[in-house]
Amino acid sequence: MSLSTQLKIYQAQVEAALERWLPGPNIPPAHLHEAMRYAVLGDGKRIRPVLVYACGEAFGVEISALDACATAVEMIHAYSLVHDDLPAMDDDDLRRGKPTLHKQFDEATAILAGDALQALAFHVLANDPAIRVDAAQRIQMIDKLALASGSVGMAGGQAIDLASVGKSLDLNELENMHMHKTGALIRASVEMGALCSQVLDSLQFAMVSKYANCIGLAFQIQDDILDIESDTETLGKPQGSDIARNKPTYPTLLGLMGAKETAAKLHREALACLDNFDEKADTMRLIADYIVQRNK
Repeated sequence: MSLSTQLKIYQAQVEAALERWLPGPNIPPAHLHEAMRYAVLGDGKRIRPVLVYACGEAFGVEISALDACATAVEMIHAYSLVHDDLPAMDDDDLRRGKPTLHKQFDEATAILAGDALQALAFHVLANDPAIRVDAAQRIQMIDKLALASGSVGMAGGQAIDLASVGKSLDLNELENMHMHKTGALIRASVEMGALCSQVLDSLQFAMVSKYANCIGLAFQIQDDILDIESDTETLGKPQGSDIARNKPTYPTLLGLMGAKETAAKLHREALACLDNFDEKADTMRLIADYIVQRNK
């Protein structure tokens, strides 16, 4: 099966799961629920849910047992985008080819929608009956997502990012920022997919975690490259925004060719992490290819 076909299956799967868990637009408070749905449903690469499904299937987990983790991680990701786009943060007007939430609704609603999505993500993980592992493993999933979302993960990475605007970072500092801001949630997606397995091999778990670190950093490097080489229509968000804000990026530190070479090296390392997996991990291999080849 081609990656594009597999992605469509995963994307349709998580879209249906999100629809089941998100409150309907007519349920009070209707305005808030409408905003939450605007933030989550519709267009989007769904990279994090896709990684949940792909890793879970590499461990032999049925796709329906992965819906809760895929849904929760996408809600966390959506909430982070809503808050990142706010005037107090990145002050963006466009996201996924449409107005950002605070532009479509208002700033107060955007803040509340983000807060509500974050809370709902953990409710889904705690309550979905399709998760077929014991309580201890379910708690591990909740813990992984909580740590990846907070001050030692995504939120901490955003804080470092905001503090770094206009400043010079060395390569280690830039990598640290992105391992928190982008990499932590990607790693949690992979680890949560593995944790849905009833039979979990510790060595294989360590290898998929390392795989996630590699593709998470490669994903960010490719984002930095696309900020230079792509265009607003293709990206669905303003092209050149990092340069305009004087943000530190991999191309500014390594040059465009150096950034591409680093992404390629991480891609090779990610694939090597899957050497001890059989063909059930082929989608994970194809995702690693996609991350460094995508154009948006």
